[in-house]
Amino acid sequence: MNRQKSFENEKPTLFLVPTPIGNLSEMTDRAIEVLGSVDVIACEDTRTSGQLLKHFNISKRLISYQNFNEESSSHGIVNLLSQGNNVALISDAGYPVISDPGQRVVIDAIAEGFNVVPVSGCSAVLNALVASGLIAQPFLFVGFLPSSNHDRVKKLQEYRAYPMTMVFYEAPHRIAKMMQSCLDVLGDRRCCIAREMTKVHEEFLRGTISELIPVLDELKGEMVVVMDGNHDDYSKDIDMSHIMRMVQDSMEAGMTRSEAVKDVAVRTGIPRNRIYELVHRKEPWKGPC
Repeated sequence: MNRQKSFENEKPTLFLVPTPIGNLSEMTDRAIEVLGSVDVIACEDTRTSGQLLKHFNISKRLISYQNFNEESSSHGIVNLLSQGNNVALISDAGYPVISDPGQRVVIDAIAEGFNVVPVSGCSAVLNALVASGLIAQPFLFVGFLPSSNHDRVKKLQEYRAYPMTMVFYEAPHRIAKMMQSCLDVLGDRRCCIAREMTKVHEEFLRGTISELIPVLDELKGEMVVVMDGNHDDYSKDIDMSHIMRMVQDSMEAGMTRSEAVKDVAVRTGIPRNRIYELVHRKEPWKGPC
Protein backbone atom coordinates (compact mmCIF):
# COMPACT_ATOMS: atom_id res chain seq x y z
CA MET A 1 0.00 0.00 0.00
CA ASN A 2 1.17 3.49 -0.80
CA ARG A 3 -0.32 6.06 1.59
CA GLN A 4 0.50 9.66 0.80
CA LYS A 5 -0.27 12.48 3.23
CA SER A 6 0.67 15.28 0.87
CA PHE A 7 1.17 18.08 3.36
CA GLU A 8 2.22 16.14 6.43
CA ASN A 9 5.72 15.28 5.25
CA GLU A 10 8.74 17.07 3.84
CA LYS A 11 9.33 14.81 0.86
CA PRO A 12 10.09 16.39 -2.52
CA THR A 13 6.91 16.79 -4.54
CA LEU A 14 5.86 16.45 -8.15
CA PHE A 15 3.02 18.92 -8.73
CA LEU A 16 0.60 18.35 -11.64
CA VAL A 17 -0.40 21.86 -12.66
CA PRO A 18 -3.09 22.50 -15.29
CA THR A 19 -2.75 25.52 -17.54
CA PRO A 20 -5.48 27.51 -19.35
CA ILE A 21 -6.95 25.91 -22.46
CA GLY A 22 -7.40 29.36 -23.97
CA ASN A 23 -8.29 32.23 -21.65
CA LEU A 24 -5.27 33.07 -19.47
CA SER A 25 -7.50 34.61 -16.81
CA GLU A 26 -8.56 31.07 -15.89
CA MET A 27 -5.14 30.36 -14.39
CA THR A 28 -5.81 29.86 -10.68
CA ASP A 29 -4.02 31.66 -7.87
CA ARG A 30 -2.84 28.35 -6.48
CA ALA A 31 -1.41 27.25 -9.83
CA ILE A 32 0.51 30.53 -10.08
CA GLU A 33 1.72 30.14 -6.49
CA VAL A 34 2.92 26.56 -7.08
CA LEU A 35 4.74 27.46 -10.29
CA GLY A 36 6.42 30.32 -8.49
CA SER A 37 7.53 28.15 -5.59
CA VAL A 38 8.95 25.01 -7.25
CA ASP A 39 12.57 24.57 -8.24
CA VAL A 40 11.99 23.25 -11.75
CA ILE A 41 9.10 23.26 -14.25
CA ALA A 42 8.79 20.40 -16.74
CA CYS A 43 6.79 21.22 -19.87
CA GLU A 44 5.98 20.04 -23.39
CA ASP A 45 7.33 23.09 -25.23
CA THR A 46 9.68 25.50 -23.48
CA ARG A 47 8.73 28.30 -25.90
CA THR A 48 4.99 27.96 -25.29
CA SER A 49 5.37 27.58 -21.53
CA GLY A 50 7.94 30.37 -21.46
CA GLN A 51 5.30 32.77 -22.76
CA LEU A 52 2.83 31.61 -20.13
CA LEU A 53 5.31 32.06 -17.31
CA LYS A 54 6.34 35.48 -18.63
CA HIS A 55 2.69 36.56 -18.55
CA PHE A 56 2.54 35.74 -14.83
CA ASN A 57 6.04 37.07 -14.06
CA ILE A 58 7.39 33.64 -13.13
CA SER A 59 11.06 32.91 -13.76
CA LYS A 60 12.04 29.28 -13.27
CA ARG A 61 14.25 26.65 -14.84
CA LEU A 62 12.33 24.96 -17.66
CA ILE A 63 13.00 21.43 -18.91
CA SER A 64 11.31 19.56 -21.76
CA TYR A 65 9.06 16.57 -21.14
CA GLN A 66 7.45 15.03 -24.20
CA ASN A 67 5.97 11.72 -25.31
CA PHE A 68 8.91 10.84 -27.57
CA ASN A 69 11.45 11.24 -24.74
CA GLU A 70 9.18 10.31 -21.84
CA GLU A 71 11.36 7.51 -20.46
CA SER A 72 14.56 9.55 -20.29
CA SER A 73 12.70 12.67 -19.18
CA SER A 74 10.98 10.77 -16.38
CA HIS A 75 14.34 9.45 -15.19
CA GLY A 76 15.69 13.01 -15.15
CA ILE A 77 12.72 14.36 -13.16
CA VAL A 78 12.97 11.54 -10.60
CA ASN A 79 16.66 12.41 -10.23
CA LEU A 80 15.72 16.03 -9.57
CA LEU A 81 13.24 14.90 -6.91
CA SER A 82 15.88 12.65 -5.32
CA GLN A 83 18.14 15.70 -5.04
CA GLY A 84 15.49 17.48 -2.98
CA ASN A 85 13.91 19.57 -5.73
CA ASN A 86 10.19 20.21 -6.05
CA VAL A 87 9.05 19.88 -9.68
CA ALA A 88 5.91 21.13 -11.44
CA LEU A 89 4.67 19.31 -14.53
CA ILE A 90 2.59 21.32 -16.98
CA SER A 91 1.24 20.75 -20.50
CA ASP A 92 0.78 23.29 -23.27
CA ALA A 93 -2.90 23.59 -22.35
CA GLY A 94 -5.13 21.74 -19.92
CA TYR A 95 -4.29 18.99 -17.46
CA PRO A 96 -1.04 16.99 -17.64
CA VAL A 97 -1.47 13.23 -18.24
CA ILE A 98 -4.95 13.67 -19.84
CA SER A 99 -3.99 12.96 -23.48
CA ASP A 100 -0.76 14.78 -22.71
CA PRO A 101 2.64 13.59 -21.46
CA GLY A 102 3.08 12.78 -17.79
CA GLN A 103 1.84 9.27 -17.04
CA ARG A 104 5.31 7.71 -16.88
CA VAL A 105 6.79 10.24 -14.46
CA VAL A 106 3.73 10.02 -12.17
CA ILE A 107 4.14 6.25 -11.94
CA ASP A 108 7.90 6.50 -11.41
CA ALA A 109 7.65 9.25 -8.78
CA ILE A 110 5.07 7.25 -6.79
CA ALA A 111 7.25 4.13 -7.03
CA GLU A 112 10.20 6.07 -5.58
CA GLY A 113 8.12 7.34 -2.66
CA PHE A 114 7.82 11.01 -3.63
CA ASN A 115 4.64 13.06 -3.26
CA VAL A 116 2.49 13.51 -6.38
CA VAL A 117 0.09 16.40 -5.83
CA PRO A 118 -2.63 17.55 -8.27
CA VAL A 119 -3.57 21.21 -8.55
CA SER A 120 -7.14 22.02 -9.60
CA GLY A 121 -7.69 23.85 -12.86
CA CYS A 122 -8.69 23.71 -16.50
CA SER A 123 -9.78 20.48 -18.15
CA ALA A 124 -11.24 20.40 -21.66
CA VAL A 125 -12.91 17.07 -20.82
CA LEU A 126 -15.02 18.50 -18.03
CA ASN A 127 -15.70 21.82 -19.76
CA ALA A 128 -17.23 20.04 -22.75
CA LEU A 129 -19.03 17.40 -20.70
CA VAL A 130 -20.95 19.72 -18.39
CA ALA A 131 -22.04 22.02 -21.23
CA SER A 132 -22.94 19.26 -23.70
CA GLY A 133 -26.53 18.77 -22.59
CA LEU A 134 -25.93 15.02 -22.36
CA ILE A 135 -25.98 12.98 -19.16
CA ALA A 136 -22.74 13.85 -17.39
CA GLN A 137 -22.53 10.95 -14.98
CA PRO A 138 -21.26 8.33 -15.40
CA PHE A 139 -18.98 9.12 -18.32
CA LEU A 140 -16.06 7.44 -20.06
CA PHE A 141 -13.09 9.47 -21.25
CA VAL A 142 -11.59 7.84 -24.35
CA GLY A 143 -9.31 10.59 -25.65
CA PHE A 144 -8.04 10.30 -29.22
CA LEU A 145 -9.24 7.38 -31.31
CA PRO A 146 -6.74 5.67 -33.67
CA SER A 147 -6.03 7.57 -36.86
CA SER A 148 -6.50 4.65 -39.28
CA ASN A 149 -10.07 3.83 -40.23
CA HIS A 150 -9.66 0.11 -39.53
CA ASP A 151 -8.28 0.62 -36.02
CA ARG A 152 -10.77 3.40 -35.26
CA VAL A 153 -13.72 1.20 -36.21
CA LYS A 154 -12.30 -1.70 -34.19
CA LYS A 155 -11.96 0.51 -31.12
CA LEU A 156 -15.46 1.95 -31.49
CA GLN A 157 -16.89 -1.56 -31.70
CA GLU A 158 -15.51 -2.16 -28.20
CA TYR A 159 -17.43 0.87 -26.91
CA ARG A 160 -20.65 0.27 -28.83
CA ALA A 161 -22.56 -1.38 -25.97
CA TYR A 162 -21.41 1.04 -23.26
CA PRO A 163 -24.35 2.85 -21.63
CA MET A 164 -22.36 5.80 -20.31
CA THR A 165 -21.64 9.09 -22.07
CA MET A 166 -18.29 9.01 -23.89
CA VAL A 167 -15.82 11.85 -24.40
CA PHE A 168 -13.30 11.97 -27.26
CA TYR A 169 -10.60 14.37 -28.38
CA GLU A 170 -10.12 15.02 -32.09
CA ALA A 171 -8.12 17.23 -34.43
CA PRO A 172 -9.87 19.34 -37.10
CA HIS A 173 -8.30 17.50 -40.06
CA ARG A 174 -9.66 14.15 -38.75
CA ILE A 175 -13.02 15.15 -37.29
CA ALA A 176 -15.09 14.31 -40.41
CA LYS A 177 -13.67 10.78 -40.72
CA MET A 178 -13.97 10.21 -36.98
CA MET A 179 -17.64 11.26 -36.90
CA GLN A 180 -18.45 9.14 -39.95
CA SER A 181 -16.93 6.13 -38.17
CA CYS A 182 -19.06 6.91 -35.12
CA LEU A 183 -22.19 7.04 -37.31
CA ASP A 184 -21.30 3.74 -38.98
CA VAL A 185 -20.50 1.86 -35.76
CA LEU A 186 -22.55 3.55 -33.02
CA GLY A 187 -25.56 4.68 -35.00
CA ASP A 188 -27.03 8.18 -35.21
CA ARG A 189 -26.58 9.20 -31.58
CA ARG A 190 -26.93 12.57 -29.91
CA CYS A 191 -23.62 14.32 -29.46
CA CYS A 192 -21.94 17.66 -28.85
CA ILE A 193 -18.78 19.02 -30.43
CA ALA A 194 -17.06 21.69 -28.34
CA ARG A 195 -14.29 23.72 -29.94
CA GLU A 196 -12.12 26.71 -29.07
CA MET A 197 -13.35 26.57 -25.47
CA THR A 198 -12.78 29.69 -23.34
CA LYS A 199 -11.60 31.57 -26.46
CA VAL A 200 -13.41 34.26 -28.41
CA HIS A 201 -14.60 31.75 -31.04
CA GLU A 202 -15.90 29.21 -28.52
CA GLU A 203 -18.66 27.10 -30.05
CA PHE A 204 -20.83 24.14 -29.06
CA LEU A 205 -22.55 22.15 -31.81
CA ARG A 206 -25.32 19.96 -30.41
CA GLY A 207 -27.44 17.49 -32.33
CA THR A 208 -27.32 14.03 -33.84
CA ILE A 209 -24.21 12.80 -35.64
CA SER A 210 -25.95 13.05 -39.01
CA GLU A 211 -26.99 16.64 -38.28
CA LEU A 212 -23.42 17.69 -37.46
CA ILE A 213 -21.52 15.91 -40.24
CA PRO A 214 -22.48 18.44 -43.00
CA VAL A 215 -20.79 21.35 -41.18
CA LEU A 216 -17.61 19.60 -40.01
CA ASP A 217 -15.44 20.78 -42.91
CA GLU A 218 -15.81 24.40 -41.82
CA LEU A 219 -14.67 23.80 -38.23
CA LYS A 220 -11.23 24.72 -36.93
CA GLY A 221 -9.37 24.28 -33.66
CA GLU A 222 -8.93 21.33 -31.32
CA MET A 223 -12.23 19.65 -30.51
CA VAL A 224 -13.88 17.66 -27.76
CA VAL A 225 -16.67 15.29 -28.84
CA VAL A 226 -19.21 14.24 -26.21
CA MET A 227 -21.20 11.21 -27.38
CA ASP A 228 -24.39 9.73 -25.96
CA GLY A 229 -24.11 6.19 -24.60
CA ASN A 230 -26.00 3.11 -25.73
CA HIS A 231 -29.61 3.15 -24.55
CA ASP A 232 -30.69 0.23 -26.74
CA ASP A 233 -30.00 -3.50 -26.64
CA TYR A 234 -27.14 -4.11 -29.05
CA SER A 235 -26.23 -7.46 -27.53
CA LYS A 236 -28.04 -9.51 -30.17
CA ASP A 237 -26.03 -7.76 -32.91
CA ILE A 238 -22.58 -8.08 -31.35
CA ASP A 239 -19.99 -9.99 -33.36
CA MET A 240 -18.90 -12.50 -30.75
CA SER A 241 -15.94 -13.59 -32.87
CA HIS A 242 -14.60 -10.10 -32.23
CA ILE A 243 -15.17 -10.62 -28.48
CA MET A 244 -13.24 -13.90 -28.68
CA ARG A 245 -10.36 -12.09 -30.38
CA MET A 246 -10.36 -9.50 -27.58
CA VAL A 247 -10.15 -12.26 -24.97
CA GLN A 248 -7.30 -13.89 -26.88
CA ASP A 249 -5.46 -10.57 -27.19
CA SER A 250 -5.75 -9.99 -23.44
CA MET A 251 -4.42 -13.48 -22.71
CA GLU A 252 -1.52 -12.96 -25.11
CA ALA A 253 -0.75 -9.75 -23.22
CA GLY A 254 -0.18 -11.83 -20.09
CA MET A 255 -3.60 -12.11 -18.44
CA THR A 256 -5.04 -15.38 -17.20
CA ARG A 257 -8.22 -16.56 -18.92
CA SER A 258 -10.31 -15.39 -15.96
CA GLU A 259 -8.63 -11.98 -15.97
CA ALA A 260 -9.05 -11.68 -19.74
CA VAL A 261 -12.78 -12.45 -19.57
CA LYS A 262 -13.28 -9.91 -16.79
CA ASP A 263 -11.28 -7.31 -18.73
CA VAL A 264 -13.32 -7.76 -21.91
CA ALA A 265 -16.59 -7.71 -19.96
CA VAL A 266 -15.65 -4.35 -18.45
CA ARG A 267 -14.57 -2.95 -21.82
CA THR A 268 -17.64 -4.07 -23.75
CA GLY A 269 -20.48 -4.14 -21.24
CA ILE A 270 -21.30 -7.75 -22.16
CA PRO A 271 -22.15 -9.90 -19.10
CA ARG A 272 -19.07 -11.73 -17.86
CA ASN A 273 -20.89 -15.06 -17.49
CA ARG A 274 -21.90 -14.90 -21.18
CA ILE A 275 -18.28 -14.44 -22.23
CA TYR A 276 -17.26 -17.29 -19.93
CA GLU A 277 -19.78 -19.54 -21.65
CA LEU A 278 -18.45 -18.52 -25.03
CA VAL A 279 -14.83 -19.15 -24.06
CA HIS A 280 -15.49 -22.51 -22.45
CA ARG A 281 -17.91 -23.89 -25.02
CA LYS A 282 -16.68 -21.97 -28.08
CA GLU A 283 -20.28 -21.94 -29.24
CA PRO A 284 -21.90 -19.31 -31.51
CA TRP A 285 -23.51 -16.26 -29.96
CA LYS A 286 -27.21 -16.93 -29.41
CA GLY A 287 -28.37 -13.62 -28.05
CA PRO A 288 -28.49 -11.94 -24.66
CA CYS A 289 -28.28 -13.88 -21.39
